[in-house]
Amino acid sequence: MASGPLDVVNAFVPWDSVQDLRSWMPLGVAGVIVWSLWIYRWILSRAYRPVSNTFRTTTSVVVPSFREDVEILRRCLASWLAQGPSELIVVPDVEDIDCIEMLNRVGDPRLRVLPFAHRGKRSALGVGIRAARGEVLVLTDSDTAWEPGLLAAVQMPFQDPRVGAVATQQKVYRRWSSMWRLIADWIIDLRYYDYVPAMGRVGGVICVSGRTGAYRRDAVMPVLENLEHEFFLGRRCVAGDDGRLTWLVLASGYQTVFQSTAQAMSMFPATFAGFVKQRIRWSRNSYRCYLTALWKGWLRDVPFVSKITVLQILLTPVTMGMALTYLLLSRMAPGWGGVVLALCWLMAGRLVRSVSHLWRHPLDIFLLPVVTLVVILISLPIKLYAFVTMNKQGWLTRNSDQIGGDGQNNASLGMTFDESRSEVVLDVR
Repeated sequence: MASGPLDVVNAFVPWDSVQDLRSWMPLGVAGVIVWSLWIYRWILSRAYRPVSNTFRTTTSVVVPSFREDVEILRRCLASWLAQGPSELIVVPDVEDIDCIEMLNRVGDPRLRVLPFAHRGKRSALGVGIRAARGEVLVLTDSDTAWEPGLLAAVQMPFQDPRVGAVATQQKVYRRWSSMWRLIADWIIDLRYYDYVPAMGRVGGVICVSGRTGAYRRDAVMPVLENLEHEFFLGRRCVAGDDGRLTWLVLASGYQTVFQSTAQAMSMFPATFAGFVKQRIRWSRNSYRCYLTALWKGWLRDVPFVSKITVLQILLTPVTMGMALTYLLLSRMAPGWGGVVLALCWLMAGRLVRSVSHLWRHPLDIFLLPVVTLVVILISLPIKLYAFVTMNKQGWLTRNSDQIGGDGQNNASLGMTFDESRSEVVLDVR
């Protein structure tokens, strides 16, 4: 009788000695620690409440734009202007002719268009920030629209002079338009319901997302050159501007908080390739950012929940790899039954961690097996690859040869030209 692949493995793997893994891989203790920290963070998040007051000040919205789909930019522009900023500064690349022409036709005196030869997003941010005059700077991606009330809500925490930056609630625009957007929405929800509120409650959000984040101008101007000209192991950093600016503000002694009532809707990749590239970029940015914070001693001065979140992000490939090895080789019997039991165990853990998302989107429960496998993919091969290539600079999902991000143009939404324009109310003369 022919032996299968597991029979071959069983012939060569000394399963009795595998049990000795327990003596050098104490996953039981590690599991208790990891889950205890998750429960601690979950409880802190449940205790979070958004700031509510009448504080208002001058606001400058700064938008770097590179090869953006003109219809996406038009839609987002309408959502920004509708909320009454003091000024709106868009910094398109000089070769983005269609976007520049559309912007120049907008009949609104608050809009300033500053064409600029981009040398990465940070360079365009520097141009826009230096031109801004508002007390609060709202930095926004060119493919991110605002839900009503965002601009008013994001100003409220700045009544406290200790606050230097405010993170907003992030959502995926048209989540049902792609399976990869559904998965991204699931993962984003966990971050903004179970992680960010816990850190925001104590003033230690470790990354104010660049999709839409607000900063006190007085906190940014002294560190702006350090944002524009960051080098990591001798190479100029191109991506990771949001994490870098967050830590520069934290290192200056300010608090970084969260405002859940300020909600932003961003474009996410509709394709597997775009999804993977985005995750590689984010993981590289996280490693560079958090290793820098650790090296410079900035991590020492942030709240405890922020410290443990950074350390867990840095150690995820190690802990996930050990857990998978332990489940497959030590705790589970050899054979397909052991594999199935290991996957069920992992899905059960993912189910518990996903309560916040599934409470809002219960039908997503049918995606649990897919999401579990994707999280393993992110936690192991993607993060390991990102770690060994962390100093490889590049945006990955945007380049000069395409319009819009990879899998993030208007066509990827499944909308016709007329449908996309019907969502926009904008005075273009």
